[in-house]
Order: sequence, then C-alpha cells, then structure tokens
Amino acid sequence: MEINLISDTVTRPTGGMLEAIMTAKVGDDVFKNDPSVNALEEKVAQYFGMEAALFFPSGTMANQTAIKLHTQPGEQLICDKYAHVFNYEGGGVSFNSGVSCKLVDGSRGMMTAEQVEQSINPPDFYHSPLTSLVCIENTTNKGGGACWDFEELKKIKSICENHHLSYHLDGARLWNALIAKSEDPRAYGKLFDTISVCFSKGLGCPVGSVLVGNKKLIDDALRVRKVLGGGMRQSGFLAAAAIYAMENHIDRLAEDHTKAREIGRVLNQLECIQKVEPIETNIIIFELNEAKMSSESFLSKLEENNIFIIGMGQGKLRIVTHLDYTDKMHSRFLGVLNSVFDK
Repeated sequence: MEINLISDTVTRPTGGMLEAIMTAKVGDDVFKNDPSVNALEEKVAQYFGMEAALFFPSGTMANQTAIKLHTQPGEQLICDKYAHVFNYEGGGVSFNSGVSCKLVDGSRGMMTAEQVEQSINPPDFYHSPLTSLVCIENTTNKGGGACWDFEELKKIKSICENHHLSYHLDGARLWNALIAKSEDPRAYGKLFDTISVCFSKGLGCPVGSVLVGNKKLIDDALRVRKVLGGGMRQSGFLAAAAIYAMENHIDRLAEDHTKAREIGRVLNQLECIQKVEPIETNIIIFELNEAKMSSESFLSKLEENNIFIIGMGQGKLRIVTHLDYTDKMHSRFLGVLNSVFDK
C-alpha cells in the first residue's frame, strides 16, 4: 500500500465525481457557451455572495490575473514573506504585471494590520513604488495550514480602504479555513475585492480554480485569462467535477483536519522531532532534531515503508492529509511512526 502525503493535489476523482464528469453537458467555454462552466461560475459567485466568477486552469493563473487587475507596472503589492504569490508562482508578479512585492515578516504566513500599514509607501514619494494591493493567503501553505483571524482581516480591509488599496485573497485552501473555523463564505465575499479558490487540492478535483469579484473585474479578468492562455474549450467536464466537489467534499474536510491533528500528536512524542507547528487544518509542518536524525534519513525510513512526504529544506518537513488518505492508510502511517522511530 502506497501512502502519498506529499500534497492534497495527489488525489484522483471519486466514483461520483467521475460520473459527474462523464455525464456533463458541455459547450465551448471560449465562447462562454459551456453550460457546466457557466453553472459552476454562478454557483461559486453565489457561495461567496459576489457578482461574478471565472473558471481558470490553475490557482496560479487566477492569482496572477487578480494581481494584473489590481495593479499597474512599477507598482508594489504587500504580502507576507511566506505568501504563495511570492514564493511559488515562478516570479509571475514581476513577469506578468511588472510589480514588486513588499514582504512582511509575519507569523506563520500571517501579518498584522499594523504591519500592513507600516509597509505602505507614501503615495507622494515618487522614488518608491506606489503601493496598490494587499494579498492575503488563507490557509497559509508555508505557514502550515494556519487560518487567519477574521477580525484581523477586517482591520486590514479598513487600512486598504483608507489608503485606496485593492484587497485580494489567495484562497486556494480557503475551504479548509471555512470548515475549521465554521465561517461564512459570504463574509469573505463582502471583505475582499477578489478571491481565488482551488478545486484540485482539498476538494479532490483533477484541475481547476475560480476567481470571484464584481462584474467589472471579472469581465476584465476574461481578457487577462485569454492573454495568459487560459481559455479552454469543453472545460465543462472539469467544471462538473468542481460542482460535484462543492456539493459533496467540503464538509468532509473536517476528517482531514482530524487525521492531521492525530499525526501531530504522534510526531510530538518522537525524540527525533524538535518542533511541530500548530495544526489547524490538513497541513503538518515539523522540524527534526538534526543531531538525532537528518531529514534524508527520516524520509528514507518512510520511503522504505512506501510512505511519502516532502522536505522543505532547513530541517523542515511537510505532511498533507487529503481525500485519498483512508482510515486504513492512517492507521498504518501512525503504526510506522510509532514502530520505526525511537521515542
């Protein structure tokens, strides 16, 4: 039995999702004539209480489109130093939009409203880039699946309004935060100018993300998506999977969170583990005591048992629970941790 906990992107469609894909009604979405894509976009917009939505092949393209919508070349966005838009989107901020990032030294991928305000460049000081956008990531990937305090997000919104800044949420794993904190998605829709959500992570779809915002922004996003090569034809097959996921896979994210916490408790008992980051959702980031065991050795011992996780460098490793990680796999993984690594 192979146990792959490298990411929640390794999942395969469930039987019900495959049935939805095979029976999807499709058209040509480049002409906006795909009924399944249109239905998904309407469903996601309503879910967040926003005016419109647009389907994308990837979360990176959705985020990059949002940044392009909110900025002009030479300007600057504010984000945490762990932000996905800075670390894991291939330098697209500068390549696609000609924009730089003001990095904030937050905590586990989350910055405070005070830090955001301190990072805004004076608009009349033309020697520095004009600050035009604040980007938030919830949950934080590099921060270990941490969930933002909604009250802090509201404070940042006030700062954005006071300084005439746009406000974008990279919500690739926002579904996890909504379940973990029992939050209302429409509250997020009222707060942010644009939100991107991903379907190929916790919700188990093969492909797809959606960007939501007001009608004007999404109309403009359609043109940017075209420029970036994101137009797809019979993408309703993918949209049908996303619709199925919204109706069947959101509430079950709580199971992934429970398994993650149980893994964390076992890791905390191992002598070779120096630190386990707080676990709120489905991501576990932990540090090894390199004097007792190297990352390479830890990974090798797991691989000998057909278990795969990912190294992040500097002695940090990451485990991500997901839809395809079964109860049987969970029992085996906990057993391997208890038996192979000395306590």
